[in-house]
Amino acid sequence: MTSMNDDDPSEDTDIAIERRLADLREEHKDLDDAIRALEERYQPDMLQIARLKKKKLSLKDEIGRLEDQLTPDIIA
Repeated sequence: MTSMNDDDPSEDTDIAIERRLADLREEHKDLDDAIRALEERYQPDMLQIARLKKKKLSLKDEIGRLEDQLTPDIIA
């Protein structure tokens, strides 16, 4: 006899989303560290910092979209 979750494709999708989220969060943290390091320089490269901040914001948006996919819609 099989369990109810053996053939549930949404469970595999959720696992894939959670893995992607973990990767994106790590990349977001790495960008944060890189931005902080650049800002601490004597003459920071403001263009490079701006590009990294834009990339970081893009990652944050993607993280939000994926988190929304994992949250079930609740009809009130």
